[in-house]
Amino acid sequence: MNQEPYEMDEARRRNVLASILEHCQHRNWRLLAAHVRTNHVHTIVDAPVTPEKVLNELKAYASRILNKIGLDSPDRRRWSRHGSTRYLWKREDVEAAIVYVADHQGNPMAMYVNERRW
Repeated sequence: MNQEPYEMDEARRRNVLASILEHCQHRNWRLLAAHVRTNHVHTIVDAPVTPEKVLNELKAYASRILNKIGLDSPDRRRWSRHGSTRYLWKREDVEAAIVYVADHQGNPMAMYVNERRW
């Protein structure tokens, strides 16, 4: 690691959440939940592509937004090389994941929960 671990303050978290919402809308993906924390992000997205593609696109789009607002230098590394991705096949698994993201991450930070999931 040649850079300090990346931590997001309130402005960065807000912008990352806005970028997730915007990109999901642009791609016509249904964002079910997102919670941007100081050092990681949880999302639950219903999309017709692989979870890895969703993850990579959301990280890239968030980085573009953060670069654009100029809070970091453009060469700042923010994300790990990969991330945890899972397929959620059953409605109860999706609901449990939403509860985990929304209610089991400590104090709410930049968070979105889609109340119209189905």
